Amino acid sequence: MAKQEKQAIDVDRVDKIVARHASREGALLPVLKEVQDLVGYLPEEALKRVALGLGLSLSRVYGVATFYSLFYTTPKGKYVVRVCESAPCHVQGAPEVIAAIERELGVPFGETTPDGRFTLEMVSCLGVCGVAPAVMVEDRVYGNLTPETVIAVLQEYR
Repeated sequence: MAKQEKQAIDVDRVDKIVARHASREGALLPVLKEVQDLVGYLPEEALKRVALGLGLSLSRVYGVATFYSLFYTTPKGKYVVRVCESAPCHVQGAPEVIAAIERELGVPFGETTPDGRFTLEMVSCLGVCGVAPAVMVEDRVYGNLTPETVIAVLQEYR
């Protein structure tokens, strides 16, 4: 969070999300999800509003936001491509699939394409070992991939 976010957030809408959930125990996760859906990620200003509105410390809110891999504290591309790096995916050809994705999109994992369309992430496991190697684009899982078929998957999102 050391870097200053460039995008202004709609604090009124963030505050409304928080207010809708504030009286419920365990509201932090649903609030963070809704705020991220609204803004696209969880900038520091939004996390401050959530902490204030829920009566939590900023460090607690930030800790939760950075613990879960589906929450982002920096902007991501329109489509987040998650590649499983578990042992079953690795053995079934994930390294070749990963290389094909990096070649096709021209950026390494952990980065976002210059056009802002794709962000590449590695994940420990997608839980679909039976169809290894697998990737997930947004909420959709693709399995039994080869370097050729993963390129076709990416073309669906161009």
